[in-house]
Amino acid sequence: MINALRYSNFGGIEQLKWEKIESPEVLAGQIRVRVTAVSINPMDWLIIGNPQMAQQFGVQLPQKFGYDFAGIVDKTSQGVTAYKVGDRVFGTTYDGAASEQIILPVKSDSRHRIVKTPDFITDEIASSLGVAGMTAANCLNTIKLNSDDTVLIGGAAGGVGVFTVQLAKIRGARVIGTSSPSTFDFLRRLGAEPIAYGDQLLTNLQQTEAPKITAAIDLYSHDVVNVALELGVPKEKITSIIMYPPLPEGIKTSTGGAATEEDMKVILEAIQTKQLVVLIAEKFSIQDYEEAIKTQMARHTHGKIVMTLS
Repeated sequence: MINALRYSNFGGIEQLKWEKIESPEVLAGQIRVRVTAVSINPMDWLIIGNPQMAQQFGVQLPQKFGYDFAGIVDKTSQGVTAYKVGDRVFGTTYDGAASEQIILPVKSDSRHRIVKTPDFITDEIASSLGVAGMTAANCLNTIKLNSDDTVLIGGAAGGVGVFTVQLAKIRGARVIGTSSPSTFDFLRRLGAEPIAYGDQLLTNLQQTEAPKITAAIDLYSHDVVNVALELGVPKEKITSIIMYPPLPEGIKTSTGGAATEEDMKVILEAIQTKQLVVLIAEKFSIQDYEEAIKTQMARHTHGKIVMTLS
């Protein structure tokens, strides 16, 4: 038997239980990973309270919590040569990551992504890359961001936003990021030009000396999408990670699942060369999952919330 954090009914986070389940069996073409860290994303707790959203991710109750993980391979099936016991790995799994052990196919597919963890990052950092890093990368790919663009990023100081700002700067784009005024200095350190979010966003952009916006990425609500349309940004240069309510016709959504292995290579190289800093806002033990999730839900932290498993 092993412990796992999972829910058997939809609702609030009170549905989550750290409980005993059967140890997973390793089948042909699979490996077993002893999980050491799980990072939290908004989608993790939003899905618990939204059966319609859960359906999009193939949730079948009972469902283990979380998608991002890092850990160590502790068992392989016969014939597996790509991984060996003791290898550090990280990635995402739609089957749920918050468990002492998880089973993964050796070959990544639409529901699982696995990457060997390089020596220059910790498991906590590795566990933060799968959803947030790849979602940020796909946002840039969707709008074909380049060095000629000035991009408006909504929710620029959040978990995905921190990656998006830095990756956009690496591409040479000029970045304007929305946040609360108390976060302006933080965004400036990332290389973004901050502007206050809210009802006055359009007016603020029109009244400042900000350059013409040529692209937009909305990571928090549809406000930036609507403002970008008002400013005449072409629809193909606008994207959002917020699927509900439905976006205006012609605006594409972006998800981490659509990013590529090459995108992850770019992220890892940027971390190694110190062009990209992965910020861990707070770490919690998995037993303190309720406090960890509530901290992430408040959305006042700069960077990722990580739960560790001993």
